[in-house]
Amino acid sequence: MLTLHRAREVVADPAAPSIVDGAVLVADATVTAIGPFAELASGSARVREWDGVLVPGLVNRHGRWLLESAYHPDPREELGDRPLLPSGELSEERWGGSARRGLQRMLGFGATAVTGPFDRASVRTAVARSGLRALPGTGEAGELDPLDGQSLRAAVHGPLTVGGAADFAVFDARTLEELETGASCLATVLGGRLLFRRR
Repeated sequence: MLTLHRAREVVADPAAPSIVDGAVLVADATVTAIGPFAELASGSARVREWDGVLVPGLVNRHGRWLLESAYHPDPREELGDRPLLPSGELSEERWGGSARRGLQRMLGFGATAVTGPFDRASVRTAVARSGLRALPGTGEAGELDPLDGQSLRAAVHGPLTVGGAADFAVFDARTLEELETGASCLATVLGGRLLFRRR
């Protein structure tokens, strides 16, 4: 199935010029074309219109700490949605539930990759099932938002390329400059699948 993701601005590679009123054509899990919407529009693709800036998927470089040292509360616990330091020893089952919630929250910030390695079996399972790409990392403490304290260029997992994985995020910014000064994630697509969409 073909899906054409149209955005106000498409940044396929932060080191290259962006495309105003651009689009990314996706077939299953692969990017098949990137360019101006007017050139890629056809009757055969389903069109998703995004009022924002589309960028390559981001990598959360604090994944190991966020998933193996911090606890992501269940909404029923009424402890908020920020990661907390656990107040006591957690069972492997609770670590797994925490990791699943943490991964879902990372998707809500545009992350399509996360750094490990992960020592806990339940966390490794949660990461594998989430579909997020697992990368080597250092495990230092940090935020859920990959853009917190770093530029887009430093936060992307890799550029969007024709023939590459359809991993990207869309932010509610009007321009790339606005995105880098603070914007919220509208959607995260991982392997061509829409895994997060802000309501």
